[in-house]
Amino acid sequence: MSKRRLLVTGARGFVGGTLIRAVASPLWGDRFEPVDFVDPQTASAADLRDAEAVDRAVAAARPDAVIHLAAIAAPRQAKDEPHTAWQVNLMGTFHLAQAVLRHVPAARFVFAGSSEAYGAAFNRSEVPLSEDAALEPMSPYGATKAAADIMLRQMAGDGLQAAIFRPFNHTGPGQLPSYVVPAFANQIARIEAGQQDPILRVGNLEARRDFLDVRDIVHAYLKAADRDDLAAGETFNLSTGAPMQIADILALLTSMARVPITVEIDQDRYLPNNIPVMSGDCGKAETLLGWSPIIPLAQTLADILDAIRLKQLN
Repeated sequence: MSKRRLLVTGARGFVGGTLIRAVASPLWGDRFEPVDFVDPQTASAADLRDAEAVDRAVAAARPDAVIHLAAIAAPRQAKDEPHTAWQVNLMGTFHLAQAVLRHVPAARFVFAGSSEAYGAAFNRSEVPLSEDAALEPMSPYGATKAAADIMLRQMAGDGLQAAIFRPFNHTGPGQLPSYVVPAFANQIARIEAGQQDPILRVGNLEARRDFLDVRDIVHAYLKAADRDDLAAGETFNLSTGAPMQIADILALLTSMARVPITVEIDQDRYLPNNIPVMSGDCGKAETLLGWSPIIPLAQTLADILDAIRLKQLN
């Protein structure tokens, strides 16, 4: 059986790096052949904001499947740089989808959207949201992802073989310390190494979120990329349906510390929380993709902490 030519945007990012490692593993190694997202005119990675460069890169790669991860992914960066966020997250996605429709219309187009697209809809529901909930984003990042989500579902009517994902919070080894879990783990590792006083300074711990392991997330994307029978424009939540309070995640992490640690609220880090609970129903992914999260959160947290400890030694 021939391998599927797989084009991954954002391959150098946190999720992209995890996905590329998964593609090289025995589980997926016989299914996919990665191809580069390179503009042959410049011999460098295509800039999603440059429609012509994207078109040339897709024409050269001729992929059988595309997993689109590249984005302004940090909500704070999207808020600080809204013009760039809209150019990359919406128009970059449009350029890529148009190029796929033009050159390889049968290719599966897997889009990494975001649960942030639901926004205010979370505040009206006492149960995990399903994919038919309204998209009511409350942040620039969520708005860019919601707009791309809607756009791709429209383009599916024109033939784009889109599978649209709305992943909830995911973390794992290699995530930047600007995100909450590695931020906690980084402080713990610094305290253990004697580089910080044994006080872990935190912000608002009240929010409850669905947390998943990034390695589970990429398996969902690969499952979709490997399928020809999904309806164009199908949407999927990637979630646990069992949200945890940030305070409980912190407690799990501090229980893994090798030295005693005191937690202290830092008012400079304390931000208001407009959405107390974010949780999703992943029943559709279970039914149509045979996917559900399998890596326990405690294992994810231990792996993150160990990876940061190892990095400090090197």
